[in-house]
Amino acid sequence: MIGYITLGTDNLNQDANFYDSLLELLDAKRVMQADDFIAWGTHEQQPMFSIHLPADGQPASVGNGVMIALKAKNTEQVKSLYDKALLLGAIDEGKPGFRAEGFYAAYFRDLSGNKLNVHCLGAA
Repeated sequence: MIGYITLGTDNLNQDANFYDSLLELLDAKRVMQADDFIAWGTHEQQPMFSIHLPADGQPASVGNGVMIALKAKNTEQVKSLYDKALLLGAIDEGKPGFRAEGFYAAYFRDLSGNKLNVHCLGAA
């Protein structure tokens, strides 16, 4: 269904370092790279996550209402990713906790202002 998701960036190296450190907690690593983009994936490589310099040469912008959700194994991994993101300079958008029955999540904005969620389903 989803092959990959891309977020825009104006600073590829800075954001790449952020995501290298963050996504390693999900066992993801760089699987594709060029001068204008980097993509991460797991051993299955689908779906992938990527950052890209805008093709039109204009500044990257954050989409209002756009959010990328990263799937964690359990509540401990949700907490670990959230804590790591903040340590790397992300901004808190919602501390780890239950949002609905069986849905445990945390929210943050990356170094470019993109909103992300890390969650697990079936949490007790």
